[in-house]
Amino acid sequence: MRPHPLLAVGLALCSALFFTLTYVLNRSIVAGGGHWAWAVILRYLITLPLLAMVLPLQGGLGELPRELRRHARPWLLWSSVGFVLFGVPLTWAASSGPSWLVAGSFQTTVLAGPLLAPLIYRDERRRLALRTLALGALIVAGVFALQWGHAQGRLHAGDWLAIGAVVLSAFAYPLGNRKLLLHLEHCDSRLNAVQRVFGMTLCSWPLWLLFALVAWFTVGPPTWREALLAGGVALSSGTVATILFFRATDMVRREPTALAAVEAMQAAELLFATLLGVLFLGEAWPHGYAAFGALAIIVGIALFGWFSGRGAAGHDEELRALRGDRSA
Repeated sequence: MRPHPLLAVGLALCSALFFTLTYVLNRSIVAGGGHWAWAVILRYLITLPLLAMVLPLQGGLGELPRELRRHARPWLLWSSVGFVLFGVPLTWAASSGPSWLVAGSFQTTVLAGPLLAPLIYRDERRRLALRTLALGALIVAGVFALQWGHAQGRLHAGDWLAIGAVVLSAFAYPLGNRKLLLHLEHCDSRLNAVQRVFGMTLCSWPLWLLFALVAWFTVGPPTWREALLAGGVALSSGTVATILFFRATDMVRREPTALAAVEAMQAAELLFATLLGVLFLGEAWPHGYAAFGALAIIVGIALFGWFSGRGAAGHDEELRALRGDRSA
């Protein structure tokens, strides 16, 4: 029985909540005098043993060892893109802007998947979906309206540089994820979400160990506070959120519109970040442009979920229309 896309959307929404802690904890590390480099390095170094503890409960290694031996190159390449090229600029941005700015900028990832599709796929999925792009544009417009309201119309050069870094990570994450999914599809490899995340984390370790060596001799060893907060990021984002998100994408990997809806759920991170800021950082509730942006994000998310849900509920005509909009 094919999994219901709305279940995948729900898992993705839960993953967004755990992903949100990344921005808060990364900002806390930097604000407390820590270095952004250790925040991202320790996150992935700690994530691997955490996943190793979860792996026996999720079928063990399965076909992963054979897959890595036979196809080491694509695993090393796309793990580096999806985790390293994603993690480094995202964490660096924590030292250049507030958590809401970083969280907001990352929501450009809802357009990254559809825009990358013509470059990734060679079948009908390469078509650029105007409907999906329109909904993605609505979410991104809401994101920037929320940012503009938060910043009271004053974004400085450092803020724009941080936005550029996060946009790079926003494209790297779905690129690495989708390319590896496509590789597994072509090889007919059967890996569950935990095995895939473990494999990608393991394959990104050579670069993280190299970065750790460089950081040790340039900025000094990490402090216990940096290690503790990075461990929180590893548990919440690197383990729980990533597994939930990858599980969601696995469930709808052959349903492009539903896959776009899953990726769009990450837009909720900005709403979660705003709520956490109000509750724990004493920030004001969004108003004016910020409130309008939050509403646009909610509407965009609701429309994505509604379209994917109707396609799964037996509306064959609507499903054919959505499949004509191949967005992934």
